[in-house]
Amino acid sequence: QVQLVESGGGLVQTGGSLRLSCAPSGRTFSGEAMGWFRQAPGKEREFVAAISWSIGNTYYAYSVKGRFTISRDNAKNTVYLQMNSLKPEDTAVYYCAARDGRRLSSQVKEYDYWGQGTQVTVSS
Repeated sequence: QVQLVESGGGLVQTGGSLRLSCAPSGRTFSGEAMGWFRQAPGKEREFVAAISWSIGNTYYAYSVKGRFTISRDNAKNTVYLQMNSLKPEDTAVYYCAARDGRRLSSQVKEYDYWGQGTQVTVSS
């Protein structure tokens, strides 16, 4: 089974930045698309960004476009989420996800593997 491990979360002030990383644990994932999702207390899990390994095309949720950047390092088999201009509403547990399909997706149900999550807290 594919295992994903997120890291880089923490506490930051409004306007600050954080960089999240997602790396495999266990066997290497050979799928095409990766994504980042987040879930705030009392809220449903929502899409943040997605990227393809081969081409590097990206897709962002409107709420983070222009502030967040998703990227990948194929050699390290690692996906990153650079978060800038953070707001209190960005506070959530952030999850790395992977899917076997080739197309990018913003839907939770379309992803096959999930990390344990890393907490991001933005203070006001």
